[in-house]
Amino acid sequence: MYMRIKRIIDILLSLIGLIVLFPIFLILIIAIKLDSQGPVMFKQKRVGIHKTHFNILKFRTMRIDTPKHTPTHMLENPEQYITKVGKLLRKTSLDELPQIWNIFVGKMSIIGPRPALWNQYDLIEERDKYGANAVPPGLTGWAQINGRDELPIKVKAKLDGEYVEKMSFWVDVKCFFGTIVSVVKSDGVVEGGARELTHKEAIFDLGLKK
Repeated sequence: MYMRIKRIIDILLSLIGLIVLFPIFLILIIAIKLDSQGPVMFKQKRVGIHKTHFNILKFRTMRIDTPKHTPTHMLENPEQYITKVGKLLRKTSLDELPQIWNIFVGKMSIIGPRPALWNQYDLIEERDKYGANAVPPGLTGWAQINGRDELPIKVKAKLDGEYVEKMSFWVDVKCFFGTIVSVVKSDGVVEGGARELTHKEAIFDLGLKK
């Protein structure tokens, strides 16, 4: 029942977002075009509900010679590919705004597990254990307010499963406002290179292996 209500909320809020944010879209489009060569929008194949594929939309933040189908945090030196405007867009998550259209047409939801890349087989498989591939992917979600890029795959999938299990209007509201706080604080953003698990992550990982 809530899934139907959730879809209605997605349509209404995404339509309002497209109208209200139109001036910001124009400013960002101009800034991207002036900053570097290439298209304004970036399309990437992602995994949707029931593991179907769709093209996610983002404002382009990287040079057109960047290796394709590779998550930014897995690039050896991502800074060399990110444009000047792109750094600001990624830090503020403004590059994600075009996904409002993905939400409006029903490929995504405002809240849900972040859509995996089509070749992130380990994450997709791990999410299957928790039924997290059976709901529409989201612009933001439970995992995003609990670590974002910092989380190991097993922890991220477990958090996605917790969202599916507890999914409700109030959980979505908590994720929505929690995301605003995370964006303002730039929590959990990792652009690339190797990293070590924090103490909290290590405990999570060990707990999942038991």
